Amino acid sequence: MSTQFFTLGTTQTPFVLQSGMGLSHAQLAYETYGTLNENRDNAILVFHALTGSHHAAGFTESLPAQAGKIAQSFWTEECHVGWWDEFIGPGKSLDTDRFFVICANYLGGCYGSTGPASIDPETGESYGSRFPKITVADIADSQMRLLDHLGITRLHAVVGASLGGMLCLSVATRYPDRVDIVIPIATCWRVPPLQRLLNFEQTFAIESDPTFNSGDYTGEERAQRGLAAARMISHKTFVSLDALAERAREEIVHREDDLSWYRLTHPLESYLLHQGRKFIRRFDANTYLHLLHAWQSFDLVTEAAAEDETALFERCRGQGFLIITIDSDVCFYPNEQEEIVSMLKSAGVDAEHVTVHSDKGHDSFLLEPDLYEPFLRARLER
Repeated sequence: MSTQFFTLGTTQTPFVLQSGMGLSHAQLAYETYGTLNENRDNAILVFHALTGSHHAAGFTESLPAQAGKIAQSFWTEECHVGWWDEFIGPGKSLDTDRFFVICANYLGGCYGSTGPASIDPETGESYGSRFPKITVADIADSQMRLLDHLGITRLHAVVGASLGGMLCLSVATRYPDRVDIVIPIATCWRVPPLQRLLNFEQTFAIESDPTFNSGDYTGEERAQRGLAAARMISHKTFVSLDALAERAREEIVHREDDLSWYRLTHPLESYLLHQGRKFIRRFDANTYLHLLHAWQSFDLVTEAAAEDETALFERCRGQGFLIITIDSDVCFYPNEQEEIVSMLKSAGVDAEHVTVHSDKGHDSFLLEPDLYEPFLRARLER
């Protein structure tokens, strides 16, 4: 369960990105749960959401030194309990008495995997603006290399929500012979217009921070105001408005350094500002930009070198899909999963579609394990 590390690329043979640029001696931080069986066919690869980590289950108070001082500084109390702890473990949805579960921090991340906040061994300083742009395909490729390292040629399943669901689709279509079951939750197969605009607003907020310095910021500032603004833009899509209103406290908390002219007038404003303040303690602005770029550039057909959507999903005929929708989701609207189901069925792929009824919005996949357990267990054990 403790954090482990896998080195990606060497000086002689760098890990080549979709852009053509190479990374040598990059590392992926990952955790595993359960036991890999003798046939090595009981592995489940779990993909985290945009700002998640490799720590999916259990309790980890701190990261090891190999993660790096910056990653260690971002490991706040909010990170200590695994983000899917109620889903992964003995007798749970992803039953570790039966399955070997793997979760890795994305390439470009800030929790131990090599990213823009990591130290470049050639300069002794953070990569900053020099870290290459990455794609969803790059992240998928890096994790396939990790599976090679672990001796796993074919996965029992890939599971992921939000950005993690996009990773599921990337692996399914680009490595169809390496996975049996595909479970994308609350996700999309292409970036819809509203999400593209929201992501761009977040990017603009960070770039507009006077301390951003084109990504080469230093010291305590770290483009924190821009990152907080980006988080506030996105956070209101993670929860339903009713749930957001319930979470907001009655009082209004305002610090003098928050705003110079405007005074907060409602608890909702105070709550959203609190979310922004909390987030900057555990995440890096450059990392956020790079992962947003991977999201914005997501193009399954192009990345998989397919002729069109039909040819793309015809590759998946040997797989079984479970697509899960959250009816109150305003981050990835239900119609986006309906499109995936329609294309899979048109391509002759075994695809089951279920809708979870929740008042918690997109965050339901983190908060309500009982709603998902019957569907996950039934598909994984089929």
